[in-house]
Amino acid sequence: MGAIEKEGYTLYCTVLFFSPQGQFLGKHRKLMPTSLERCIWGQGDGSTIPVYDTPIGKLGAAICWENRMPLYRTALYAKGIELYCAPTADGSKEWQSSMLHIAIEGGCFVLSACQFCQRKHFPDHPDYLFTDWYDDKEHDSIVSQGGSVIISPLGQVLAGPNFESEGLVTADIDLGDIARAKLYFDSVGHYSRPDVLHLTVNEHPRKSVTFVTKVEKAEDDSNK
Repeated sequence: MGAIEKEGYTLYCTVLFFSPQGQFLGKHRKLMPTSLERCIWGQGDGSTIPVYDTPIGKLGAAICWENRMPLYRTALYAKGIELYCAPTADGSKEWQSSMLHIAIEGGCFVLSACQFCQRKHFPDHPDYLFTDWYDDKEHDSIVSQGGSVIISPLGQVLAGPNFESEGLVTADIDLGDIARAKLYFDSVGHYSRPDVLHLTVNEHPRKSVTFVTKVEKAEDDSNK
């Protein structure tokens, strides 16, 4: 699930991961806020790019336009991601093309949840401006188009995209499709060329202040 996380006085756009039993597994902070988001959110670092091995598959996420970052996608592929979650506010047709490409490129199931909002979901204020899906300015006019979709590693659209309303999209998946897809193309396996192309990922937390505590030596009792 998505959340806005606060640490100190900095906000982060974050995905939270939970087990089927409701146990908190960890988080991913968006590495690069997009456009004016940089006025609000901080940048994540390499310490929160997890892929969790769960009973339903290896689970990870890329937030919104992080999905356009090929090196970040490659890091997730190298961690064996099988259930690639892509929460977004991008309701464009081009986004659908990206999701299809990622499913094939990564040999993984892509689950993209896109928010659907209408003007009436926001407070009334004359200064609020939207780029609407439709030209009308009525309360029911759409301001975030949705488009949630599930795509298989073989490039098949299993559910969605839903551009019509709020709702859930569901699909039965066969994890065997991952092996079938990677028989033909494995971007970090038999189809890679590490002798030519190589990615290094820094997973250390990026801290602005590091404290090194002085350790006092214990007094030697033999000198007493």
